Amino acid sequence: MKECVGMLLAGGEGKRLGELTHHLAKPAVPFGGKYRIIDFTLSNCTNSGISTLGVLTQYSPLELNKHIGNGKPWDMDKQSGVTVLSPYTAKTGGDWYSGTADAIYQNMHFINQFNPEYVLVISGDHIYQMDYQKMLEQHKETNADATISVIEVPWDDASRFGILNASDNLRIFEFEEKPKNPQSNLASMGIYIFTWNKLKAYLLEDAQNKASSHDFGKDIIPAMLDDTQRLFAYRFHGYWKDVGTIQSYWEANMDLLDENLGLISNHKAWRIYTHDSNLPPQYISQTATVNNSLINSGCFIHGTIENSILFENVRVEQTSTVRQSIIHPGVRIGENCRLNRVIIMENTVIPAGTTIEIDEFQEPFVINQETLGGMLTPAGGESK
Repeated sequence: MKECVGMLLAGGEGKRLGELTHHLAKPAVPFGGKYRIIDFTLSNCTNSGISTLGVLTQYSPLELNKHIGNGKPWDMDKQSGVTVLSPYTAKTGGDWYSGTADAIYQNMHFINQFNPEYVLVISGDHIYQMDYQKMLEQHKETNADATISVIEVPWDDASRFGILNASDNLRIFEFEEKPKNPQSNLASMGIYIFTWNKLKAYLLEDAQNKASSHDFGKDIIPAMLDDTQRLFAYRFHGYWKDVGTIQSYWEANMDLLDENLGLISNHKAWRIYTHDSNLPPQYISQTATVNNSLINSGCFIHGTIENSILFENVRVEQTSTVRQSIIHPGVRIGENCRLNRVIIMENTVIPAGTTIEIDEFQEPFVINQETLGGMLTPAGGESK
């Protein structure tokens, strides 16, 4: 018997990330110079003592499954550690999940084998550091049926989120999905702890409702509120980012350069785990300039790098300048290039003399070999 089993939803298609998720599940997108987005949630589980975890994949799962493997980097390679669950291993044997609640419903057999008292439901596409044990402690202290993690958002942005209205003791009495006139700025983070026997009953009932969208925020939570179940908000104080758009993905990567946030600290108390590279350390020539940037192993830098993040095995030639950019593994940047506010995808080759500069009022530009070909002049010179 496990006190708490985690269920990590990692099947998002991530259409708003455009080319970044064309052949890749959103949680598997490279992030922060050496990680993938899902590493932050997986590491939260490890650091919080959640040792039994089901990872629910769906869209383009191959790279994600390969990355998770047997869970070893996150110390989940032991018995009843991390288990990758796809629609083909679920109860229905192949039907795609129709909503977040349906994904848990189809994998109830996985949860039931551990007979847990509580279930933690989390997402694999957010950047944050949270101790789930503290949330579980509040859940038990309040004798809650469900606890929802919330974060205060600016009032001007509240209408973009699912907003929870709660009393002074944080008991939730109303949930509004993207309200026009929000009464609160407590936004749901999509992180839930349920008392399993209570959630199980609602999942079984919801599965029989043909009018339901089988979603936690749209169906399960409102149903529990209608039945006056005990739902409480858990206030989270810290950095949290949903990297669901190109702009937010770029912003979250740039936030890593702020040492005050401490998002990628290797301190033993809260380390972010991932697969370590065996590449040699980076090489920076005497003529190169590097300011406030993260550069992974195996990189060869001969140009200027400012406020940027470079993954492994990137090469930047002489007289080239890279600013406020994210450079994925294996990228080659030729001589005399000027790149600003771009995201360059894996193994792309940027020809010498290329200029791609995006101003601060535009969304950062995603470049791969195909999009690059359409931007360059016939002579292979400067882009637009």
